[in-house]
Amino acid sequence: MSGPALTSQVTRPVEVAEAARIIAGAGLVEAFGHVSARTPDGFMITATRPLGGAGEGDVFRLDADGRPPGGAERPADLPLEAPMHAAIYAARPDVSAICRTHSGAAVRAGARGVVPPLLHGLAGLAGQIALCPRTDLVIDLDAGREVAADLGGADCLLIRANGAVATGGSLAEAVVRARYLEERCLVGEGAGPGGGLDPAELSLRSRWFEKESARAWTWMRWRYAGDS
Repeated sequence: MSGPALTSQVTRPVEVAEAARIIAGAGLVEAFGHVSARTPDGFMITATRPLGGAGEGDVFRLDADGRPPGGAERPADLPLEAPMHAAIYAARPDVSAICRTHSGAAVRAGARGVVPPLLHGLAGLAGQIALCPRTDLVIDLDAGREVAADLGGADCLLIRANGAVATGGSLAEAVVRARYLEERCLVGEGAGPGGGLDPAELSLRSRWFEKESARAWTWMRWRYAGDS
């Protein structure tokens, strides 16, 4: 099956658009959200047009600061939060893709300021989760750096009043993390503090995360992108 591997960088706009359609089909975004992927001189990011219909023409190329290259005018449909993507890429050389989502359970967890316990194995596909207390949009690099600092070395970020961020070493990995961040938050709703898999159980279970992530990506492409 074709498509970006879980550990490879992505440089084709068509793959960014496909990832956008997948997270829309999976219910991780509606009107709001965006997908980006690192390039050698900056990154690509989806337009504010509906992600469920994204195509190659709905993907912008930006410089490392999140601006159109060559001093070009800022397009009206460039996401306001492009500087957040720029700041995360600058702070995290290991991150090659970002999914900015607003799925229901993740939004609720962020609003409560709680990282849900890891109660079942597949929730581990979301990776490490951090919290961000921010309530406003991230429209400049200074704000982006604050968000990147809250993310730290984690894989996903729950934002107090503005959805979530999932990162990955590839688009595939970021998409899978976004999907299982939502599942972890959903399963964890109503659970009290503590609980979940203990370190020994998690260590044992995590042996399978790479294979399970690859299988999840294959399924998501089949289910939401029509890949056969």
